[in-house]
Amino acid sequence: MGQRLSDKKKCRKTTYKVDNKAIKLDIFLSGYIDLFTVYRRNSTAVARSYLRGLLKCEKNHTNIERMVEMIPEIEYHQYHHFLSESNWDYAAVNKRTASGAAAFIGSLRAESGKPTGFIIDESSHLKKGRSSVGVARQYAGVAGKVENCQTGVYAALCNGSTVCITDTQLFLPQSWIDSPERCDKAGIPQKDRVFQTKPQIALKMIRNAVSQGVKFDWIGGDGLYGHNTELTHGLDAEKLFYVLDIHKDEKVYLGKPAIAAPERKSTKGKTPVQKKGDKPQIRVDKYQESLTESQWEKVLVRNTAKGPKYVFAHTVAVWHWDGKEDAARPRTLVITKTCEPNPQIKYSFSNGTTAGYTKKEYAYFQCNRYWVERGFDDAKNELGLSGYQVRKWNAWQHHQSLVMMAMLYMAQVKNENKQEFPLMSMRDARIMIIASLFSDKQTEDLLRNQMIKRHQKRQSDIDRHAMSD
Repeated sequence: MGQRLSDKKKCRKTTYKVDNKAIKLDIFLSGYIDLFTVYRRNSTAVARSYLRGLLKCEKNHTNIERMVEMIPEIEYHQYHHFLSESNWDYAAVNKRTASGAAAFIGSLRAESGKPTGFIIDESSHLKKGRSSVGVARQYAGVAGKVENCQTGVYAALCNGSTVCITDTQLFLPQSWIDSPERCDKAGIPQKDRVFQTKPQIALKMIRNAVSQGVKFDWIGGDGLYGHNTELTHGLDAEKLFYVLDIHKDEKVYLGKPAIAAPERKSTKGKTPVQKKGDKPQIRVDKYQESLTESQWEKVLVRNTAKGPKYVFAHTVAVWHWDGKEDAARPRTLVITKTCEPNPQIKYSFSNGTTAGYTKKEYAYFQCNRYWVERGFDDAKNELGLSGYQVRKWNAWQHHQSLVMMAMLYMAQVKNENKQEFPLMSMRDARIMIIASLFSDKQTEDLLRNQMIKRHQKRQSDIDRHAMSD
C-alpha cells in the first residue's frame, strides 16, 4: 500500500508553532557567531540580515539590491563589503555547517534506521559575460547543454528525503588557470590556481569530510565520478564504500581475467608490451539485454504521493580494468530499471560485494541521488543558490556558505514541525519561517491556510493512489 497517515496526523487547521525554538534564527546563528568576527569587526548582524534576505527573497531576487529592499536595516555597502571584501573564513563556516548537518542527519538516522549517503554532484549557475570567477562555456546540467556558466562541485549528506549541502568548491576551467590576469582580477588565491578535475575535487572533499569526523554509510555520485578510476581507486585505498553511477558503454569482465602483455609469436617485429585481458569484455548495456525475467528482483525504493515507487534490480560480481594496472579490480555491477513499458535503466559500480548487501539495499543506494537533485532545486528555488550577482572569488564562496547554512536551518525547522505537519516541504518550512520572522497576524494566517490547503491536496493524492494499489 502507498503512504498513509493516521487520522491523528492528517492535515488539519492549526496554528504555526512560531514559538518553537527552531524557528528562531538567532538561536541557530549563535552556533556561528565567532566565525563572523574579523579582527575587531563583528559582522554577525550583517550575516543575520543576509540569511533573513535569503529566506525572504523569492527566486532570482536573492541579490544585494533586492535584499536592501526586503531587509532595509543593512545598507548596500555593508552587504557588499560583507560578501566581497570581508575576510571571514568561509572554509571554517562550511566546516561548522558540515558538523551541524552531520549531527542533525545522525539523529535522523538513529530515528529512521535508514543509512546516510554522502553524495557528490556538480551544479551549474548560468551567467553572462566573462568576468564572473570561473565562468566559461561548459556543459550546464541545468540547461542540458553547453552554456556560459559557473560550475560548483558539491557534497551533500542525505538520509531518506532529507538533504543538507555541506561543502562546495568552484570548478576552475583550464582557461582560467592559464590566465593570471583574470585570476588576479577575480581575486583567486594563489593556492587555488591549480587545475583540478571534478573527480579530483570530489576526492578531496570526501577526505576532508572524513578528517572532520562526518559520518556516512556510503558515497554516491553520477557517471562522471563512477567512470573515473582515479576517484574510485582513491576510495578503495581509503576503504570507503561507494555506489557510483557509470555510463552504459562501460565494459566489464564477467570472470576474473589475467592481465599481461601477449607472448611474442614471431621473431619478427616488436615485442608486445601493451597489456590485455585473457577474457572478452562486455558492455554493461549489452549484459543487461541478456538478462532473463527471473534474474531481476522487484524492490521498493521510496514512497511518493502517487504511491510506492518500485524498480527492478539486478546485481552481479564483475571485474573492471582501467587499462593500466596489473590486475582488474572486483566490482559489483548494480542495474535498476523502472517499472514502465519504456523503462529508464541505470548502471552503477560498487566496491561492496553481492553478499554484503541485498539488491534492495543496492537499489536504495543508487536511487537516493534523486533526493540530492531535489535538494539542489530547493537550494536554488528557495534560497538563491544561483541567484547571486557577484563576480569575485570571495563573494562567490561567501554566498555559497550562507546558502548552505540557511539550508541546514530550514531542514531543521521542517524536521521540528514534522509531527504537526508531516507533509511539510522545504518551501513550506520557508513560508513558516517568513510567517514567524516577518509577518503580521493577518499575513501569517493567510500563509498558514495556504499551506494547509496544499497539504490537504497532497494527502488526497496519497489516499487516492493508495486505494488504487
